[in-house]
Amino acid sequence: MSDTPAAPSAPSAYAAAGVDIEAGDRAVQLMKASVARTHRPEVLGGLGGFAGFFDAAALQAYTHPVLATSTDGVGTKVAIAQAMDRHDTIGFDLIGMLVDDLVVCGAEPLFVTDYIATGKLVPERIAAIVGGIAAACEQAGCALLGGETAEHPGLLEPDEYDVAGATTGVVEKDSILGADRIRPGDVILAMDSSGLHSNGYSLVRHVLLQQAGWALDREVPELGRTLGEELITPTRVYAKDVLALIGAVEVHAMSHITGGGLANNLARVLPAGVSVTIDRSVWQPAPIFGLVQQVGGLSDADIEATLNMGVGMVAVLPESAADRAVEVLAGRGVPARVIGRVEAGGDGGVHLVGKHAAR
Repeated sequence: MSDTPAAPSAPSAYAAAGVDIEAGDRAVQLMKASVARTHRPEVLGGLGGFAGFFDAAALQAYTHPVLATSTDGVGTKVAIAQAMDRHDTIGFDLIGMLVDDLVVCGAEPLFVTDYIATGKLVPERIAAIVGGIAAACEQAGCALLGGETAEHPGLLEPDEYDVAGATTGVVEKDSILGADRIRPGDVILAMDSSGLHSNGYSLVRHVLLQQAGWALDREVPELGRTLGEELITPTRVYAKDVLALIGAVEVHAMSHITGGGLANNLARVLPAGVSVTIDRSVWQPAPIFGLVQQVGGLSDADIEATLNMGVGMVAVLPESAADRAVEVLAGRGVPARVIGRVEAGGDGGVHLVGKHAAR
């Protein structure tokens, strides 16, 4: 046996073109443990197959199971994570966008698949992203069943990536929430957001980073922390809280307050023949919302049609259930309050009145 070290092998043609298969394999090894922690008893097998398997025999417990599905991405908030080189929280934004679109119909999220596209596959960075996705799946009670990481040299810069995913859940057919259950006299229960969540970042970045020229490490007295720390705050994941609420009180409909703001998203679940009046004076949005509006010189209409204004999820329920609903959510660490009411007639829209109380 020769003591002479073997000459390093030449890179493959694919590697020379910018796609590193070995880096992908290393990323899978780094993420395996965090993904495994999300697995429910229904998950069959592990990572590495062509497909993920979820045992549908579990659905036999339902009288008439209906599958619900949702697909979404994080949007331009990924640019903040990339600029800060902080990749372990963006997964909460992805899962919040996915499962909280699902639970508004009353569905329990079962599993998630993710897709990450990047200019250069850095195993540690991909593992951090997937680790955040997995941690958020644990919080939501769903399995991370599989995913895809694609290296796109020439299409994305080496430090750039985008994140998207899909989720599937199940709900009893007779328990699907929606417009057909809403009645005049129902109240609008608002659950606090953790901040901007994952919507409106193109506007926020334009106003604060481009127009105002602020750096992400700028200390902002109104926020009590740096701008970057505020902007990267993870989206609140409401899935288990919403399911607990549905199990405790009568809920007629729900709305996830994402792109389009409170009025537009709530209007999506209203039946014909009713309208809603929302009283702004009942709650105070976090300082970041007023800051964006002030620095950008934005009207109420502009900012309310873009940002969540401190409300991340809304439940429509009978007035008699409101106090108990607030109590249930408070016990789970989710501040909530009644902010409006469903009224018969009107133009079928959602109208915001009054002014937010000054801080």
